[in-house]
Amino acid sequence: MRKWKGLAVLTGTALLGSAAVAVALPAAAAAGCAVKYTVTSQWQGGFGADVAVTNLGDPLTAWTLTWSYSAGQNVTQAWNATVTQSGAAVTAKNVSYNGAVATNSTVSFGFNGSSPGSNPAPATFAVNGVTCTGGTTPSTSPSASPSTSPSASPSTSPSASPSTSPSTGPAGPADITVNSATKYQTVDGFGAAVSIWGGAWSTAETQTLVGLGANQLGLSIVRTGVSPVSGEWGTQVNALKTAKSYGSGVKILASPWTAPAAWKTNNSRTNGGKLKTDYYDDYAGHLNSYVQYMRGQGVPIDVTSVQNEPDWHPDYDSMDWNGTELRNFVRDQGAKVQNTRLMVAEAVNLNYNFSDPTLNDATARNNIGYIGGHLYGTEDSGRLKPYSLADQYNKPVWMTEWNFHEADGSGSNIWGNPANQTVWNETLDDIMRTVHKSMESNWSAYIWWYGKRYYSFIGDGESAFGTTAGAPLKRGYAFSQYSKYVRPGYQRVALTKSSKAAPLEVTAYQGGGKVTLVLLNRSTSAVTNAVVQAPQNVARAEHYVTSVNANAASQPVSVNGGQATVNVPARSISTLVITL
Repeated sequence: MRKWKGLAVLTGTALLGSAAVAVALPAAAAAGCAVKYTVTSQWQGGFGADVAVTNLGDPLTAWTLTWSYSAGQNVTQAWNATVTQSGAAVTAKNVSYNGAVATNSTVSFGFNGSSPGSNPAPATFAVNGVTCTGGTTPSTSPSASPSTSPSASPSTSPSASPSTSPSTGPAGPADITVNSATKYQTVDGFGAAVSIWGGAWSTAETQTLVGLGANQLGLSIVRTGVSPVSGEWGTQVNALKTAKSYGSGVKILASPWTAPAAWKTNNSRTNGGKLKTDYYDDYAGHLNSYVQYMRGQGVPIDVTSVQNEPDWHPDYDSMDWNGTELRNFVRDQGAKVQNTRLMVAEAVNLNYNFSDPTLNDATARNNIGYIGGHLYGTEDSGRLKPYSLADQYNKPVWMTEWNFHEADGSGSNIWGNPANQTVWNETLDDIMRTVHKSMESNWSAYIWWYGKRYYSFIGDGESAFGTTAGAPLKRGYAFSQYSKYVRPGYQRVALTKSSKAAPLEVTAYQGGGKVTLVLLNRSTSAVTNAVVQAPQNVARAEHYVTSVNANAASQPVSVNGGQATVNVPARSISTLVITL
């Protein structure tokens, strides 16, 4: 898995990284640290690695981590730190926005490297000249008892350690109060599509997209196409199998664009055309055969759509249905598609005319599990809101496709520049805003178009747009503020805000012994010392921020009883994960 953070190579193997981390070490008081060095991926001649540093001493205003390699490895790209190398010796320094690190906080960064053969981990590390032993050199006022390892494990994202030393008094009136007694939808996940007509994600790319480690994005839904030609079904097997095995609770959504041409009124895969009614049973068999084939390959298909965009008839694979026809098919043939749950109708703008007939028919309704729709024009049509009929019948609503990249810049390479303001503004104000609104609309899933594309979550290497194939992009880090921390099965819960928190667009979720808040700050002012009131005492709190300058970067959090206090930067999206 080759991670990239838009860093400039300095000289030879010296390079620049950027991001935020939090580690603390004092000038003349208690000093100590612990380091977790993880090789996240490896390929012939190269590897990717993550480094998580936990400060066990007094607070730092700046940090420098040093280590040496023993087998000729060289750092070639880095992110969330400025990394240089001289011979075997490597030096990683904080960047402008992550030098201040509190006691018991964890800072992390990542890099790619080359390795001529074996790739052993470094034997020792030092922060600001102090060897990291997992303990401290005590001063007259020793800090809290250190942990022996950083707060993050390889299977979870790097996280800030809990505040183990509460402040002497209460944080004060809450700015955001979580009310877990009032519950809304259960979240099924956040995801993206593999290529529908092109090649598959590689194993490393899939791991970057679905993994929960550092610089991985935590997608929990992968959408794939159902080709009308059964000989093409194997194309995505490896990627989907990797997603299922490497990710956590990953669901697969399969969407057909068309039936075989001979079954359609226009005798063509393209330009719409209806499925002939006397082929309804054949089409049900076709969908069932796909599901059973994938099961045999070790890829259970959780959800199968009847049709992608039945209301759109372009000159590529497509098929035309109306709402009555969809209802009839689902009612009469739906039970024949087994070992999966059916979805209708994936209309272009969640047009209720394509799903209401199925919801209003008891037999048809019982043969489906989900309502799907796309976001193109949905907000303008007034349907970016709760779907009351779907809610009435307990059918989760999934937003299954949107593709928006007006910031193209006429073919410029702005997408490969993580600090590009135009790209960030579109990501924050359009993409992330609609994710927030979809959650407030009680929808259970949000699925972006291709996960691998120059304007998406990982780069595709297309030279005109300046991205590196497989490397996480800014939009991917922003989306991960939901996908990585709001896990399948979490339930959205109510909250209230003070006037101080009014600029923030916030949703809260509960599950897995955690309360997770996603805070979208599209204003030009930071909200400092925002006090979050949890439903009960906080055992641990972690805060991650993505902005034009940071990529899911760990930030300090103070904890006091049932409250956690954070700083929310201007023009940012962040996630506060509270362990109860």
